[in-house]
Amino acid sequence: MKVRVLVRPKSGILDPQGEAVRRALPALGFEGVKTVHIGRLVEMEVESPEEVEGMCRRLLANPTVEEYEWEVVR
Repeated sequence: MKVRVLVRPKSGILDPQGEAVRRALPALGFEGVKTVHIGRLVEMEVESPEEVEGMCRRLLANPTVEEYEWEVVR
């Protein structure tokens, strides 16, 4: 079974990568972007999705500064 996990900074947490991209976009002609958040996507093949929540909490995301969501992908 394929699982997709999206991890990103929590709202209000400093995101230096996202801020660098936001500042660079107008120089490339892309105006009007107010915020950018850089996250990461983790795709895994698992036998059962029962342990994915634990994987996210214990390894894939830092719950202090990041939030995550996951889904089973068909």
